[in-house]
Amino acid sequence: MRIALVTSLVALAVGFVTTGCSKKAVGAPGEIFAVQVIAVEAKRQPVTESLSLIGSLAANEMVEIKAETEGIVQDILFGEGQRVEKGQLLIRLDETKIATALAEAESNFKLSQANFERAKQLFKGQLISQQDYDQVTASFDVNQATVDRRKRELKDTRICAPFAGIMGARIISPGQVIARDAVLSWLVDLDPIKVELNVPERFLSQVQVGQTLDLKVAAYPTNRFQGKVYFVAPSVDSNTRTTLVKAEIPNPNRELKPGMFANLDLTVNVRENSIVIPEAALSQLLDGNRAIVFAVDTNSTVQLRPVKLGLRLAGQVEIVGGLEAGEKVVVEGVQKIGPGAKVKLAPVEAAAPYLKPS
Repeated sequence: MRIALVTSLVALAVGFVTTGCSKKAVGAPGEIFAVQVIAVEAKRQPVTESLSLIGSLAANEMVEIKAETEGIVQDILFGEGQRVEKGQLLIRLDETKIATALAEAESNFKLSQANFERAKQLFKGQLISQQDYDQVTASFDVNQATVDRRKRELKDTRICAPFAGIMGARIISPGQVIARDAVLSWLVDLDPIKVELNVPERFLSQVQVGQTLDLKVAAYPTNRFQGKVYFVAPSVDSNTRTTLVKAEIPNPNRELKPGMFANLDLTVNVRENSIVIPEAALSQLLDGNRAIVFAVDTNSTVQLRPVKLGLRLAGQVEIVGGLEAGEKVVVEGVQKIGPGAKVKLAPVEAAAPYLKPS
């Protein structure tokens, strides 16, 4: 690989020298001609390394609102799409039959309680048998359980929100007879919202709880939403060779909806002091991660410089070897210069198109 690099540099240098000689033959003997070029200073700045993934949005919490007891719908106290608070009354069922049944159960319980107290005294005085006492006790227990059950049924005629959220469509009407466990509506908590993604196992070493991610959805193409990973599954799916990862996204305006498809950039590393130059400064690529740039020294002389490349960014490239921060590299006018050439730097304003907006 070193031999290949030297060969490339020699070939490149010879080409420039040949071009330079042909130009000198036309000009005046001994004349030093400075070519105007545009150069940009290599700067230190944070570089973010991320994985591009896809995911699906899911509600923070989502539950079916069901009837815990059968009955007739008396009042519907929520609007479709309305925000409700935890414990807020949503639906009230007609409690007439249950209230009557509760009153009957309480009456039977009082009678069985009196019988139980009497039987207890008689049993202590050995005036009744164990069998008679057990029958009275069993009747007391049954009536007590019936009262408890009727009280729960009465309470279940009032259906309340289990958590704060947004109500879905209602699928009942006042006066409708509903059965136990019938679905009446849905309740969804959208803030925060969750995103679920399946990360290929080859990337698992780079994913951990606490990492940030950027998210985009088709419904809002110009918006970027940010969130944080809170769960990485402890196992890999043997069929897909992926691991489930979940993140939370703040969603105060409730723009994001469950079921949406999302494109994600998951931040796996941030290098705070990377050296970055415009991609236009790369004069020649030697292989996948090496290139040639033209560096300008303090004497305005061009040097051929091999550099090692890191991440490719939007119009920028990270340099991980061969160049120091503060050095200038030519981004325009490369075709007019060669190693050792004298250059004149264009005004700073000319380099503006090559600078990353701050």
